[in-house]
Amino acid sequence: MTIILASQSASRKAMLEAAGVPFEAQSADVDEAEIKRELIGVPACEIAKILAEAKALAVSVAAPGRLVLGGDSLVEVGGRLFDKPKSREQAIEHLEFFSGQEMHLHSAAVLIRDGVTAWRHCEVANLRVRRLSRSFIDSYIDREWPQVSGCVGVFRIEALGVQLFETIEGSHFTVLGMPLLALLGALRAQGELEA
Repeated sequence: MTIILASQSASRKAMLEAAGVPFEAQSADVDEAEIKRELIGVPACEIAKILAEAKALAVSVAAPGRLVLGGDSLVEVGGRLFDKPKSREQAIEHLEFFSGQEMHLHSAAVLIRDGVTAWRHCEVANLRVRRLSRSFIDSYIDREWPQVSGCVGVFRIEALGVQLFETIEGSHFTVLGMPLLALLGALRAQGELEA
């Protein structure tokens, strides 16, 4: 049976397609900012799971019997959580703050059927941002905006964003925005994929 991806994320769709997971994508109507306001002091991975769960629940209501996948990614740098940049100027501010620091990228996935959570998981990737000159940041934004406007961390690792980093520790899939290997195992356990 085809699962429902509660997201229009190009990256998540591409991962599922490449892995041979049959799915259809639906947007989830969730006020992420409101949820985050209620979660001050909660660890980033838990926030990512809560947001992923909220998205899956929102879509699950209209999909009885279907398995719904929700996903979310959060970037944490210097003890602060960062959202997707709202403007070019904010993207530049984020990159200036990230320069020379360790970025922790938390990617969560949740499976829900009939309003019941079947599985929740979060993984962390640690990315060391190199020292970024202002001229590099300007040329990077000129080339990558508006594509990175929908990306926490202001980067697409599969594109020019790879130039932001000195080192990356963790799963490539986690960096792309979903703990794919763990998800595939959960889909097999749910009988959605062949074991």
